[in-house]
Amino acid sequence: MYQKYQTEAIVLRSYERGEADRVFALYTREFGFVWARASAVRREGSKMRYALQNYSRANISLVRGNKGWRAAGASALAQIDALNVNGAKTFARIASLVERLVTGEEKNEYLFAALAEAQDALMRESREAHATIELLCVARVLYALGYVSAEALGTALFSHTAYALPELTEAEAARAKLLSSVNKALSETHL
Repeated sequence: MYQKYQTEAIVLRSYERGEADRVFALYTREFGFVWARASAVRREGSKMRYALQNYSRANISLVRGNKGWRAAGASALAQIDALNVNGAKTFARIASLVERLVTGEEKNEYLFAALAEAQDALMRESREAHATIELLCVARVLYALGYVSAEALGTALFSHTAYALPELTEAEAARAKLLSSVNKALSETHL
């Protein structure tokens, strides 16, 4: 008998597998980055179908088997608003970066919180704020993975993961320094 784990997860992307299955790239609160297969999730009657949309956040039940993780159930927590195309595209770029940078399973609560709150902010804030949210989120992702240090940036933006007006104002004021640090860190990753 396999043990079932409950965790919150962000769907970074997915692809079809077989007739009705789908494989998901998930960033989970408990396990970090995992690939999980969901059987029959593409069928009309699937209860997980809408909970596991790309870029959504869900409570998910995972089972670790001999061939990797399997999704055994999911319920939606936060969906990407289909009408907010710019917010969805912005989060898609962030998700793609996370998938490229994070290797293996390793719990990182700060990174999970930065992603979850960025997703909420992109759905809540106006389109004008999306570029600042993306820059701040990418800087926090790189900070969480050890590519930049908070001391090097000289700001308190990395002591928490909020994307409220004070944080966005501070990030906008430090835009040039953040952008320089992010570009330098990304070039050093060689990805």
